[in-house]
Amino acid sequence: MNGTSGLTIETRSLSKRFGHQLAVDSVDLAVPHGSVFGFLGPNGSGKTTTIRMMLGLAAASAGTVSVLGLEMPRRLHEVLPRVGALVEGPAFYPFLSGAANLHRLDAASRHAPPATRKARVGEALERVGLAHAAGKRVHAYSLGMKQRLGIANALLSPRELLVLDEPTNGLDPQGTREVRSLVRSLAADGATVFVSSHLLAEVEQICTHAAIMSAGRLVAQGPLAELRQSGEAQIRLITPDARRAFGVLLRLGMAPVAGTPEPDGEVVTAVAAGSSAGAGPGGDPAAQDMVAPEDIVARLVGAGVRVRGFSVERESLEDRFVALTGEGFDVAQ
Repeated sequence: MNGTSGLTIETRSLSKRFGHQLAVDSVDLAVPHGSVFGFLGPNGSGKTTTIRMMLGLAAASAGTVSVLGLEMPRRLHEVLPRVGALVEGPAFYPFLSGAANLHRLDAASRHAPPATRKARVGEALERVGLAHAAGKRVHAYSLGMKQRLGIANALLSPRELLVLDEPTNGLDPQGTREVRSLVRSLAADGATVFVSSHLLAEVEQICTHAAIMSAGRLVAQGPLAELRQSGEAQIRLITPDARRAFGVLLRLGMAPVAGTPEPDGEVVTAVAAGSSAGAGPGGDPAAQDMVAPEDIVARLVGAGVRVRGFSVERESLEDRFVALTGEGFDVAQ
């Protein structure tokens, strides 16, 4: 049974030091039961090291890890049979078939019942779309097929937690869609799915929660919708009356991003995070939180501003990532 905290994975002040280098620095991770949790960060940010400590593959220098309500690595032998993992790419015997590889891996587990092995291997291959290649030797598999075979291995027994490191690596668009659908179905069946990925578009499509790592530290985490909305919103206004519009917006508490109107008459103004029209210089915070976009437009029109275009835009998850880490991010394969 899972722990009572409502979390499948919980770390507290988790740290890992390699000599003088602090690779993971006091990470407090909270992964809710039943979530599809995206673990994001640039290369070298500490993601894989954190995962290895979570699974008992590396010893922590400080801090604690709880998985499925049990302390790791002390309760490792109770936890691992309930966890499926694909970490740092799959490794198989190249001259054995996909099915034969899975049979050998399943036989190596003392918790796997031999009587159901054939059926479970067949079901796992079917679930990842490799039933047609079950008898093909793995050296003839594409990178994407090997990736799917790794996921099949993680699914040989029912799992409460799936940890997938770059699960769509090397997959073509169809394979990516299949893995995306698979991850959703696993979550729908009640499993928690922890996905480490560098593909932001994939994370945005499949994850309910996410965390962002930068230089070994956890810089943000929470429900995906909250992470998207936690940045600064902006109003985008197109008008030939830019200077008059600035005056109206300043009285509403919104400071312009640009110091002067742009030549084409476009005005962009900053809006406080968490509100449709937040307080700025000269604004009343309590009052400005209640200003709705339609009310802003009404005030502009009432002041004689001709409005040709108006929208409220929030930062994307990619924008948040760049703002928090100072680095770019791959958004597509």
